Amino acid sequence: MQSVFRSLPQVFKDFEDNEAANEAIVFAAWRRISGDSLGSHAVPVSLEKKRLTIAVSSETWKKQVEDLSGHMIFLLNATLGCSLVTFIEFRVDAKAVKKEGRKALANRFSEAEYNEIAMKEITAGIHLAAKAITDKNLRNQFLLAAGSSLVRKALSEPPAIADGLTN
Repeated sequence: MQSVFRSLPQVFKDFEDNEAANEAIVFAAWRRISGDSLGSHAVPVSLEKKRLTIAVSSETWKKQVEDLSGHMIFLLNATLGCSLVTFIEFRVDAKAVKKEGRKALANRFSEAEYNEIAMKEITAGIHLAAKAITDKNLRNQFLLAAGSSLVRKALSEPPAIADGLTN
């Protein structure tokens, strides 16, 4: 993956005026530098004239990442090999973050893997409630839906102070 990012300066010269291409490449670089923890709470929304807009899941995340914006701009441009981002604006937009989180999760795991993760999220209380459903197929669908809901909820929860983003 690093070799792909090393070749980007030439790509930018070839597509200098293509904002859609620049946006896609900057979004990919953002995902690379943000990692899983930050990336599940802060997602790129747009790039306009070197201004990157990032949706964050809560005010807490916004406050934490605003303090890191200078460092993030440096990391983005270092990854890209040129200065495509000069400013990052953070906006609270939990819906955009959830939508991107679902897409990322779907892309990261096969359906079987996702279902396994969802089933592991099910609490004892949900299992107990599901026992009242006599149809085995319907019971499994209920459990899968409940587990999927819990996974989505976990993806959208605000960070704990111990997440260490300000270190």
